[in-house]
Amino acid sequence: MEEFLKIDRTKQEVDLMSPLTWAYIGDAVFELYIRNKLINETNLKPHKLHIEAIKYVKAKSQAEKLKEIYETLTDEEKDIVRRGRNTQNHHLPKNSNVQEYMYATAFEALIGYLYLTKQNKRLKEILKICTED
Repeated sequence: MEEFLKIDRTKQEVDLMSPLTWAYIGDAVFELYIRNKLINETNLKPHKLHIEAIKYVKAKSQAEKLKEIYETLTDEEKDIVRRGRNTQNHHLPKNSNVQEYMYATAFEALIGYLYLTKQNKRLKEILKICTED
């Protein structure tokens, strides 16, 4: 599986990517993390798994989690969040307001950036904090 998910970009290349690119992969990483967590910790059927996953991955939840963890972030991570939040996204949210969507994009950008720069230990710390009840 490790070879299947190989990242071929250097940190310098990742730094030059659009924050929306970080958010694009961050969305997938977070969703996969949540799905794995639910599969490992519950015996729910697929429809119920989907309902539970939505509670974590919807924009409002991601925005709230980002605000909860913000003070624990490093200066570099806060800069990633700022860039993700301030990036121009012409997609209009359908189930959240614009501010929630901006902060959710920032959250996904942080997750994506940590993933792409192979900061796996820090990524796991943040994911764990964000999914504790």
